[in-house]
Amino acid sequence: MNFLADEGIDKQIVVRLREEGYHVSYVAEMELGISDDIVLELANKEGALLLTSDKDFGDLVFRLKRITTGVILIRLAGLTSAKKAEIVVSFVKQHSPELVNSFAVITSTGIRIRPSIK
Repeated sequence: MNFLADEGIDKQIVVRLREEGYHVSYVAEMELGISDDIVLELANKEGALLLTSDKDFGDLVFRLKRITTGVILIRLAGLTSAKKAEIVVSFVKQHSPELVNSFAVITSTGIRIRPSIK
């Protein structure tokens, strides 16, 4: 499973996913400040699930009906980077079959996974 981590994602999440053997491209290591449209396009081109903390991607996927390989919106404010990484890695391991072509939200109180617009 491939991931593209948006620049707002904690580096510790990227590091932990890589340690677990996942391929993760990281916008912060490529080009800062690129638009959400380009980030989504890049994820699709790579066949990667997008990891983001930016709620604007929900608007792109559902209101504007942009096609996506899948999005994982990480809303874990107030937790340490290490704890966020632990939660995200556990989530990916447990739910990977459900994530392609879906929009998932991870919060400190739970998760939601719903199909995205195709």
